[in-house]
Amino acid sequence: VITISHEGYIKRTPATEYRTQGRGGKGSKGSDSRNEDFIEHLLIASNHNYMLFFTEAGRCFWLRVYEIPEGSRLSKGRALQNIINIPKEEKVKAYIKVKNLKDQEYLENNFIIMCTKKGTIKKTSLEAYSRPRVNGINAININEGDQLLEASLTTGSSEIVMALRSGRAIRFNEKTVRPMGRTATGVRGVTLAHDKDEVVGMIAIDSPEATVLVVSEKGYGKRTDIDDYRVTNRGGKGVKTINVTEKTGALVAIKNVTDADDLMIINKSGIVIRIVVSELRVMGRATQGVRLITLKGNDEIASVAKIEHEDEVEEVEDAEIVEGEEPTTTAAEPTNETPSDDNNADTNEEKEEN
Repeated sequence: VITISHEGYIKRTPATEYRTQGRGGKGSKGSDSRNEDFIEHLLIASNHNYMLFFTEAGRCFWLRVYEIPEGSRLSKGRALQNIINIPKEEKVKAYIKVKNLKDQEYLENNFIIMCTKKGTIKKTSLEAYSRPRVNGINAININEGDQLLEASLTTGSSEIVMALRSGRAIRFNEKTVRPMGRTATGVRGVTLAHDKDEVVGMIAIDSPEATVLVVSEKGYGKRTDIDDYRVTNRGGKGVKTINVTEKTGALVAIKNVTDADDLMIINKSGIVIRIVVSELRVMGRATQGVRLITLKGNDEIASVAKIEHEDEVEEVEDAEIVEGEEPTTTAAEPTNETPSDDNNADTNEEKEEN
């Protein structure tokens, strides 16, 4: 079992230790991580699998699983910067487990798809990442003022959804993004609404059971069927996914979720809150959504992570963690405003730099 905390601590633990110990509550429970830290990624892997690490500067590093320091379930783990040669100023934005980097058929039939904050998307064959270097390799050419936001492993035919801070989202099939080399910049995935707009997340959906969950910075959120987001041409403006107002704040996260997931919500004040996804009913895209949590004062949501569901959770009341009480998630009155379905179907010029 590979675990990576929100603050970048990593360790590997024998799976038998997880089977014999009780489950924890809040994400950081069951480890020596600092109180505001928690387990954000939990991956099942064999010692001969590989882990790929993608930084915001567009570089890729990898390790064999057996090279990751071993620790008990209660241990904190080691900082990733102490294991691989990542500059201190760079933050790892994505972690991907791959089964094999030597099986040619596997390499040719799997892809890494990446997106940047400014709306660029890029797809590269997994084979391009099969020859490592100590100081990492370029995964994507990042333009000045931009940075890598997400990276996912796909089979080449996923449904891609990119969400914007302005409250819009675009859905298109991954097949519309042709594979490129590692040194390419990529092509336009979505058009930003204005100069201050940016991409806040990208999801790649393969499962028909997955739903789309969006969260705003002032605690509002909505869970919607993927089919409510119509397929459009890559590079357009997308459709409204949440009505961004002074009350809701800007969109900050998009996740593909099922009833088997939980959410960890991290506030700027440092409070970590856990929400059970199955408690959130699926709503139409035309609704405002519900208040997921109540924030105090000028506090806002900083980030959202999807994690594995656990039976014992610490619920939230008025932005304070309260053990053993029922969830305080309450439904807000849906607005009468129906989001516009306008979509700029014209794909912008592809910007490729090889």
